[in-house]
Amino acid sequence: MALRKMVERFTKPVEDQDREKLMEFCEAKQGVHTDELQPRSFTRVVGEVTSVRVVPRAGAPCLEVTVNDGHGQVTAVFFGRKKLAGLNPGRRLVVEGVVASAHQRYFLFNPVYELLA
Repeated sequence: MALRKMVERFTKPVEDQDREKLMEFCEAKQGVHTDELQPRSFTRVVGEVTSVRVVPRAGAPCLEVTVNDGHGQVTAVFFGRKKLAGLNPGRRLVVEGVVASAHQRYFLFNPVYELLA
């Protein structure tokens, strides 16, 4: 049995191993899975920042932070911001807010966030 796990560990792609570790971390922090999000409901998502970009909306800058929890993605949108200290790809965090849905994507507008170590 131990030999089977060792062989599986060495043959499994690194992306799958990373996703499994991220899912275990998110389970421990008790967040809602992104594949279970319901529009117009308050939620708490734990995950890892995969991308950060500045997008102009209505003539003002907006910071879009994509958070992945291993099950899917949610985009946290911070209006009027070009950057937030500590929000870099690879950083783990908790975001809380009301879920909005558009074009088969989920958004949290101006969510409360907590950076995790």
